[in-house]
Amino acid sequence: MRYRDLYTEIQRGTAAAALPGWARSVLGEVADGRLPIDALRHPLGFLCLPVERSGRLGVCLHLWSPEFTVASTTTSQVHCHSWDLISFVLYGRITNVLAEVTTGATHRVFEVLSHGDRDELRATDRTIRYAPGRHEVYGQGEVYTLPAGKFHSTQIPGSGEAATVALGNETASDSDFSLGSLTLPSHDLLRQRYGIEETALAARHAATRLTATHAF
Repeated sequence: MRYRDLYTEIQRGTAAAALPGWARSVLGEVADGRLPIDALRHPLGFLCLPVERSGRLGVCLHLWSPEFTVASTTTSQVHCHSWDLISFVLYGRITNVLAEVTTGATHRVFEVLSHGDRDELRATDRTIRYAPGRHEVYGQGEVYTLPAGKFHSTQIPGSGEAATVALGNETASDSDFSLGSLTLPSHDLLRQRYGIEETALAARHAATRLTATHAF
């Protein structure tokens, strides 16, 4: 299944029956080398398996686990996307902490510009006052959405094990944003990737967790 197929399953309310089996198949192909993907060690604390990119549409598997080595962020976990997100929780629990943003100066807004495997974090002139707001918690089989431009952070409570199918639809904006300290200058980050073997091990780990929580 591709973006539009997955989107249709979610819109029809049949995602809980269709998406776990699809994800297990994809993870199996990655684990045995039939689908050669290098997982991205995302600075927001998860592994990203890019499954599809077609124009403005994209599909990724997002995997969280204490077993994975992930990248650290130089700004903060509070960010917003340049794309509308629809996410289906395969297993575990996801907490999205929505930001309350007002005028003030507790954080500087950084524009994130991607150039291949290099991310440019450009300090903008915009400063805001940030405070954590409403906590939205989603469990296995549930769907959540986040519109482009909505500042938030994501937490994984409990065991720290979770996985989602993430559908992204880019909007007119071409930049993501992150909140950082007021004094942090512009800087670059190199994207950190797992190799094929490390990615296969991570996929196998996620497939095992998925199989343990679903009746296939």
